[in-house]
Amino acid sequence: MSEQMYPVTKQGHEQLKTELKHLMSVVRPEVVQAIADAREHGDLKENAEYHAAKERQGFVEGRIQELNGKLAQCNVIDISRLSGEKVIFGATVTYVDIETDEEKTYQIVGEDEADLEKGKISYNSPIARALIGKTVGDSLIIPIPKGKVEVEITDLEFVVK
Repeated sequence: MSEQMYPVTKQGHEQLKTELKHLMSVVRPEVVQAIADAREHGDLKENAEYHAAKERQGFVEGRIQELNGKLAQCNVIDISRLSGEKVIFGATVTYVDIETDEEKTYQIVGEDEADLEKGKISYNSPIARALIGKTVGDSLIIPIPKGKVEVEITDLEFVVK
């Protein structure tokens, strides 16, 4: 079985490392202490605090494993070193809806970095998949939940957000 590389920006990589460090150094010890405190209350079969703490422990340990796996498979992309004419991972793309003249700008980032409110979309999103490989001036159709929208790419830059 081949392992797939996980593309992530330099900033996204730092966020993943920060979350992992926080989980391991702060949250994990809190959960261990909560389990110990709950054990002191007696019968574990009917101890809701104990069961809640164990459930949280499972979630935290699962997230730690997930983050370790992602960090081990990261392909860190330094956007400040990118350039070119085509839309690729890390690019910030501005396009205009041909029908409504509404302008939108998105940066194409890794899955864990995506945040629509901050203008960051996953490279796996339908919008990003439609944009990747295109150049300024290209018209294309982007599938959206309401159907499809025809847009024209008006700007492309490689900036660290």
